[in-house]
Amino acid sequence: MEARLSGACPFHREGDDRKSAAASSAGGTVDPDVRTGNFAQARAILRNQNVRQAGFLAEQVGRIGSATRQPILFLEGEAHRVQRSATARFFTPRIVTTHYRELMVELSDQLISRFKKEKTGFLDQLSLELAVAVASHIVGLTDSDPKGLARRLDVFFTGDFRAHPNKVTALIKFVQAQYRVLSFYYHDVAPAIRARRKQRRDDVISHLIDEGYNGREILTECLVYGAAGMATTREFIVMAAWHMLEREEVKTAFLAADEKGKIALLEELLRLEPVVGYLYRRVPAEETGADAPPGAAVAVDVRAANTDMAAFGERPCELVPGREVSAKYGNAGLSFGDGEHRCPGAQVALQESCIFLEQLLQVPGLKLDRAPMLTWNPLVTGYELRNAAISCD
Repeated sequence: MEARLSGACPFHREGDDRKSAAASSAGGTVDPDVRTGNFAQARAILRNQNVRQAGFLAEQVGRIGSATRQPILFLEGEAHRVQRSATARFFTPRIVTTHYRELMVELSDQLISRFKKEKTGFLDQLSLELAVAVASHIVGLTDSDPKGLARRLDVFFTGDFRAHPNKVTALIKFVQAQYRVLSFYYHDVAPAIRARRKQRRDDVISHLIDEGYNGREILTECLVYGAAGMATTREFIVMAAWHMLEREEVKTAFLAADEKGKIALLEELLRLEPVVGYLYRRVPAEETGADAPPGAAVAVDVRAANTDMAAFGERPCELVPGREVSAKYGNAGLSFGDGEHRCPGAQVALQESCIFLEQLLQVPGLKLDRAPMLTWNPLVTGYELRNAAISCD
């Protein structure tokens, strides 16, 4: 039976501005033994260097063995530190500003101009195109049709990853998943590899080729970066716009702030609505120093951590522009994770969200005609927002 580590339940409080909290009860692909209950417990698990990744199919992938290298998301210890250090340069604030900011502005201009011309659109489609385009330049997936790449990743990450007891259904789902992976490889990954073998570029795929990664290993890394850098950013942009289009005072506060203030407000939104609701870790059987029993699968409850009154003060389930938060906890809480596996692309996600939303929210007559449909993705353990219809004058 699952146990919750001490901490108050964050649900069903007065003054709750969260739109996605109820969906998170669906959980993920791991059946946890314990669940963290507050910020301190969650961060202690994430910073414990002895626990291991368990979510995002990490344990299933780990059973493949040494025939293929593990993607950086699943690496631990020294192997993870070496690879993380080698790829960190693609995500530093300076690189984001000097290499990718101009791209973010240009892409946002194109998407907003198209929307203004057509007068109607779907916010989730616009955010998908933006997130895929930015991440594909960082990763190196630039040698295929961008719209086709976005479509293939969208289909893959919104697939059904649940285990099916019916063998026929399970087989069909397996074949469909394999087809999607192969389609992504042959249409997007393989052309990128061929181009970079001819001429190296300053991106992740070129780095992986330098390190001797084969096609299958590069494919796996691209899928991980796809989930981390494309799918999650897409959802957050829609969620942030949803809040601001329904609450004029939040929109006004965002547009009136300088860039630092805009980022701070986006972090407050992300604290309240973390795209990834749970991070799973496995405590080794021989580990006795963790805040969980040896061998336990731990669900690090990001939502509970991010609404811990001890960390974030009064009204923790409300959106409070200008909320004063100690640097000890960070404005976004644990929405980007913590410890060695903290998301390296945090700066990228916040920067592109800020640039795009600043332009979108200034479109004359902008309206949210239909709120997005909210569902839950058990693989990412996060919400998905679809069919958010917008229009303008």
